[in-house]
Amino acid sequence: MASQRDVKNKIASVKNIQKITRAMEMVAAARLRRAEQRIAALRPYADAIGRMTRQAAGAAGAEAMRLPLLREHDSQTRTALLLITGDRGLAGAFNSQVIRAGVRLSGEMREQGLESVWYASGRRGVSSLEFRGYDLSGSYTGFADKPAYADARSIGDDLMQAYVDGHVDRVDMVYNAYVSPLTQRVTQQRLLPLTGEALAGEQDTAGLGDEEPEKRSRATVEYEPGPEEILKRLVPDYVEISIYRALVESAAGFFGAQTTAMRSASENAGEIITEYTLQMNRARQAEITQEIMEVVAGAEGLT
Repeated sequence: MASQRDVKNKIASVKNIQKITRAMEMVAAARLRRAEQRIAALRPYADAIGRMTRQAAGAAGAEAMRLPLLREHDSQTRTALLLITGDRGLAGAFNSQVIRAGVRLSGEMREQGLESVWYASGRRGVSSLEFRGYDLSGSYTGFADKPAYADARSIGDDLMQAYVDGHVDRVDMVYNAYVSPLTQRVTQQRLLPLTGEALAGEQDTAGLGDEEPEKRSRATVEYEPGPEEILKRLVPDYVEISIYRALVESAAGFFGAQTTAMRSASENAGEIITEYTLQMNRARQAEITQEIMEVVAGAEGLT
């Protein structure tokens, strides 16, 4: 059995760790509230940009495919994967679940004959991918806790340039979408090309079924300049705001995961302290019992 002094040292050590985890929990909770406010302010704007892009693409029709960012490449052989993680750890499985999802997605693409080109945001993602032996075409660190729009623009410019130049034929993004402090959902989003569901739109066609074809094709919104010119401005903004939204949601998810992890660590430390306290009491009781037995034995020896 460990001595009473050894157990006391262990209790003191665990208490110091508990103070650190409680402080980290409080800091993460405060940052989480600010991150939630940023998400609440950003989501309506991001949704509006997406809606405007879909509507303009629907109005432009076939003309929209002339834009380099909307045009699908003739063959798809290389796919860019952007993984968004945090700069720090101590947040449970927050970072690892994004990395596992990205690696799993890369494996599925490899089975389809697609080569993966890796991009990573966040020190954890960059270091993990490099440790696994992947070559990164783009790495972005130092802003995961509080991303700015300029950071999203920098990432978006690299991805859009790679797509326009033909270095990649598709761009996918994997990140943790923020649901609640306890829940972060791993999300995959197609960034480029902006076709299919991304630009399918939710056109309101109610009441148009019996009208003439020229009336059905007439847009409900008049664009000045034309929808093609507006798309040239909207599409880059749509890509950038999608990346920025993912960065902001990932930051909030990180603080939520860290708050939960540090709370759990503090509770576990409390349980360990309780266990060590019982162990120390047993050690003290054993020492007292031993001393009593020695006194009794000495007294019996004198009689």
